[in-house]
Amino acid sequence: MASSTALSCLAALLLLAAAAAPASAAEKETRLRVYWHDVVSGGPNARVVQVAQAPSSNASATGFGTVLVIDDPLTEGPNLTSRLLGRAQGMYISAGKDSLSLLMAMNFVFVDGAYNVSSIAIIGPNQADRAVMEMPVVGGTGVFRFARGYCQLRTHWFDAKTGDATVEYKIHLRHD
Repeated sequence: MASSTALSCLAALLLLAAAAAPASAAEKETRLRVYWHDVVSGGPNARVVQVAQAPSSNASATGFGTVLVIDDPLTEGPNLTSRLLGRAQGMYISAGKDSLSLLMAMNFVFVDGAYNVSSIAIIGPNQADRAVMEMPVVGGTGVFRFARGYCQLRTHWFDAKTGDATVEYKIHLRHD
């Protein structure tokens, strides 16, 4: 009798697994590469605005406590003049007191091509002193509805005098 109960439980588990399979089979996987251009310099053409800082931020080597809002171009290639694919809109906060670590919260809003009017939400730590950084994708809209995944970031170019940077984002997504 005990083996009959075990077989019934096993059969129920197999039925549940089979019922769940079609949902995951319909899921799509998308891989993207975009270049994020953080344009700090440029006066009125700057795409980054500092909105807050702690009294001690200027004395900190990492700018600890500084909050910046961004509306950065996302392009197809590493040059700022390459095809505009979208905008990175959000903020980053210098959250590392002893190392350059940023808390980033932004939406990549696509404005061209197959992903036009779709977006992905990225939030997490960016430890800027690493060669390869990784941040999670926690949601999306449009083509990327129910997105989840991750981004691998590599600094392509950085100007220490101006703070301007170009960062390659390799994005790995699963979505509806």
